[in-house]
Amino acid sequence: MTPPLPDLLIEPIVRGALAEDLGRAGDVTAQACIDAEARLAAAFAVRQTGVVAGLACARLAVATLDPTARFEALATDGDRVEAGHVLARVEGNARALLSAERTALNLLGRLSGVATLTRAYVDAVAGTKARIADTRKTTPGLRHLEKYAVRCGGGLNHRFGLDDAILIKDNHVAACGGVGEALKRARATAGHLMKVEVEVDSLQQLEQALPFAPDVIMLDNFSLEDLARAVAIVAGRVTLEASGGVNLQTVGAIARSGVDVISVGALTHSAPVLDIGLDAA
Repeated sequence: MTPPLPDLLIEPIVRGALAEDLGRAGDVTAQACIDAEARLAAAFAVRQTGVVAGLACARLAVATLDPTARFEALATDGDRVEAGHVLARVEGNARALLSAERTALNLLGRLSGVATLTRAYVDAVAGTKARIADTRKTTPGLRHLEKYAVRCGGGLNHRFGLDDAILIKDNHVAACGGVGEALKRARATAGHLMKVEVEVDSLQQLEQALPFAPDVIMLDNFSLEDLARAVAIVAGRVTLEASGGVNLQTVGAIARSGVDVISVGALTHSAPVLDIGLDAA
């Protein structure tokens, strides 16, 4: 089970989304149509098969507008559920629940979509040693939630930002004048806990990188033949990450080349939202 994120990290995002939706005057429809003291019972139900992530977002959206509301989760983040499954039941002030509905569903559906797509990639490489990882191609402001959803789907997190690992990409190599020089500079400044990864786009660059003992080498847009050759050349000395040209049709063959990690930007930049609704009980 994926450890849940602390509410402290989620609350600012939920509050910001609610504020965006409520605008300057609040929910004028709920205010016009619903008695101030009316109560409502409803259920969050999934309308298609998928993997759940983000139930805390729904809970906090409701609790922010009605601290007395009752929220009963009937699923756990990371669960694979079928269409029609009730994820949670909620009961509280009717105006508050309906005002929180869209924010709750936007976040729950978005994160469950990321988890669902991640699980599809993880299932596609089953039986190989390859692990599926995300990238920094995330929605601004939602990175830690989307990366949490990747974990709920069985994937790994790549670096969270520019500050938690050194990743030398093609433009860094060009600015430094070569793979070797870039790695030399990185090794001179990296602390003992700082990982160093370098992106290479050819077997020649791979050979240039190996003497500098990077922790990870990213094989960018390598053919299947060159991926297998890279695995043979490295022979387990360095973690190999494949990236570029990865989709659900190609990921299985990439995994069978013997690489250790496959990074997939689509997990967060192209995941369809999972269809979830809030239905009055």
